[in-house]
Amino acid sequence: MQYNTQREKLILPEYGRAIQEMVDICKSLENREERQYCAESIVAIMATMNPEVQQQPDYEHKLWDQLAILSDYQLDIDYPFEVVKAEDISAKPKPLKYPMQRIRYRHYGHFTEEFMRKLSEMPEGEERDELTSMMANYMKRSLYNWNRDAMDERKVRADVYDYTKGTADLPEDFHFASVSNGHLPGSNASKKKKKR
Repeated sequence: MQYNTQREKLILPEYGRAIQEMVDICKSLENREERQYCAESIVAIMATMNPEVQQQPDYEHKLWDQLAILSDYQLDIDYPFEVVKAEDISAKPKPLKYPMQRIRYRHYGHFTEEFMRKLSEMPEGEERDELTSMMANYMKRSLYNWNRDAMDERKVRADVYDYTKGTADLPEDFHFASVSNGHLPGSNASKKKKKR
């Protein structure tokens, strides 16, 4: 008895050993017309085996690419599409360019810094005061999530002053919202915990 573990490893296991054997037979055919007809039949069977593939755009192109992969690019036929080359499949992706920006206080993040910069450019008024208090509470929660031991309202107050260069300062009688389990009171997450 021969086990599958003793057989040759499948190139694309999702199609099974029967399709791989069909491709091997197709490669061995000497007549080019027979080889072409056999390849088209294999692609039709592959489409039948995976009907969900037909929902994808360019599914035929993908099936012909997979046939080329199954044949280890040794199937000499007229492909209706330009198949993906082996080098392109094994090529490593190019490294992503990350925006490397200096962040003064990493626990607040870049967007907080940007928001506070825009806040400092806003004209004085009720809207700026409201946004400043919202950001102060958000910064308190960020600091709490980052390091609970370092969370200090005086630090948050100083950071708001520092970020806005003193233009959008918190009033002396400002009261921060309390933070528990990383959530401000009134948020959905804190309500769910209370119900349980």
